[in-house]
Amino acid sequence: MSVLLKYISQGEHQTQDFKFEIDDQKKIARTLAAFGNTNGGRLLIGVKDNGKITGCNPEEEYHMIEGAAELYCSPKIAFESTVHQEGFRQVLEIIVEGNSKRPYKAYDEEGRWKSYFRKDDHTILVNKILFRVWQHQERKTARPESFGEEELELLRLFNEANEITLSQLYRKSNLPMKRVDHWLSLFVSWNLVFMNIAETKTTYTAVADD
Repeated sequence: MSVLLKYISQGEHQTQDFKFEIDDQKKIARTLAAFGNTNGGRLLIGVKDNGKITGCNPEEEYHMIEGAAELYCSPKIAFESTVHQEGFRQVLEIIVEGNSKRPYKAYDEEGRWKSYFRKDDHTILVNKILFRVWQHQERKTARPESFGEEELELLRLFNEANEITLSQLYRKSNLPMKRVDHWLSLFVSWNLVFMNIAETKTTYTAVADD
C-alpha cells in the first residue's frame, strides 16, 4: 500500500482533511488557520470526502493554497507540499505545522478576521474562553498556591454539576461576566476544568483529581 493510500485509509480526522478541489481561497484559509492553531494537519487535494481519488492539477491547486495562506491568513501560514502519483491521477499533499505563531486568523463569511481550530474532522470558530486560554498558555500564567472565596465558589459550581455552559455559569455565580471569563480561562489553562467544544454547544466540567 502506498503512503497516500495509507493516509486515505485513516479517513478525515483532526489533523487530516480531504478536498476534491480548492474553489474558494477564503474558505480553505480557515482550514489552514485551524490546523495552525491546533496540532498541525495534512490536506489532501484531489480526494473526495469518501476517500475516492479523483486527482487534481497540482500546480493550479498549489497556487490556490499559496494565495489563501498569504492573502487570507494572518499571520501568513507556512506550509510544505508533496505531489503523490496514484495510477494516472495526482494528489497534492499540503502540510501545516501547528502552534508556532498561534493564534492564526482567517476571514469569516462576512469578511471579518476570526480564529479557528480543529475538533475531530471539523473546523470550528474559536470562542472567547479558548482564545484567553491560549494567551495564558503563551504567558505560562502560574497557578497560585491557594484560591480566594471568588475562585473557590466558581470551582464549587463545577464540582456540583456534571457539566455546565458559560451562560449557566454566569447565572449561578452572580459574578460579573468579565470575572467569570477571567477565572474560567485560567481554570482551563491549569487543567482544573475541561472545556468540551462542539459545533453547537460548549460545556465545562471539573477535572477529577488524580
